[in-house]
Amino acid sequence: MTTITVQDVLHRRARLRPWEPLLWLAPFLVVAAFPGTSFLINQMAIMAVFAISLDLVLGYTGIMSLGHAAFFGMGAFAAGLFAKFVMPEPIVGLLFAMGVGGLTAFLCSFTILRGSELTVVMVTLGVSLILLEIGNYMTWLTGGADGLQGIMMGPVLGVFPFTFDGVTAAYYSLAILLVFLFICRRIVGSPFGNSLRAIRDNRLRAAAIGIDTHRRIVMGYTLAGAVAAAAGAVQTHSMSFVSLEAFSFEKSADVLLMVVIGGTGWLYGGVVGAVVFSGLHHVLSDLTPQYWTFWVGLFLVILMRVGRDRLIRPWTWFKTGGSHD
Repeated sequence: MTTITVQDVLHRRARLRPWEPLLWLAPFLVVAAFPGTSFLINQMAIMAVFAISLDLVLGYTGIMSLGHAAFFGMGAFAAGLFAKFVMPEPIVGLLFAMGVGGLTAFLCSFTILRGSELTVVMVTLGVSLILLEIGNYMTWLTGGADGLQGIMMGPVLGVFPFTFDGVTAAYYSLAILLVFLFICRRIVGSPFGNSLRAIRDNRLRAAAIGIDTHRRIVMGYTLAGAVAAAAGAVQTHSMSFVSLEAFSFEKSADVLLMVVIGGTGWLYGGVVGAVVFSGLHHVLSDLTPQYWTFWVGLFLVILMRVGRDRLIRPWTWFKTGGSHD
């Protein structure tokens, strides 16, 4: 009789499925075949990285955040300022932005260790609003309401220059997304990732079995902040511009909707949510510019009513029984 160990389970979770490389290759082929989709796919990839970072906090650690844009904005401005005043190399700027975002999240993590869930929600929202106002006040550094302009990005790795058609930016953001999918997959499938799940399920029980919950929460929150900052940095590199909208509540709300659409506690959920939400925004804002949010809201109501699994099977919507999200 074969004995299955914890290590076997962890390795099985981290193992690639046969369909995954094909799924990863698909967006690259779409950009190559249809260059006109570059800007949309670039935005989807950026928001997918952002959604993954929120899922690390919400889906795996169980911390509700309404101010996750704080780290996105810090990464965006850090990358822009680094490119403008230090050096324009994107990868080095990306690493610098991740350091700034991770440090910001580390400092903010101590404010969420105690208090009720509602307190944590309000604290995270407050941090984002504070950073927004600081950015608006420091116009000499951030550009204020006009945003940070005059950013000139160098070629990626010194070889691939950003072009007006957005193709290089799309490839760059997709590559960054794949890197973080791989890294985060290894992390959530590790003993550290399982300790985060234990904290999410029951913090008191996790502490009772010897898990240092405060330390794990700080580490998870710092990691999520660094990944969110990476998403902000990639957006700055792609657009050569960053505005205070990066800190806005709307940015936090959008990424939260993406995670809700795709599902929490599943890294691909952030990717799916980003693709669906960005796609709906793109299509509906063209069809009904003033009322696209109504249709997105209707979609969310239907999603919550029938569940993700049943959404693609309309004939099961009105049957009794079955699972609902």
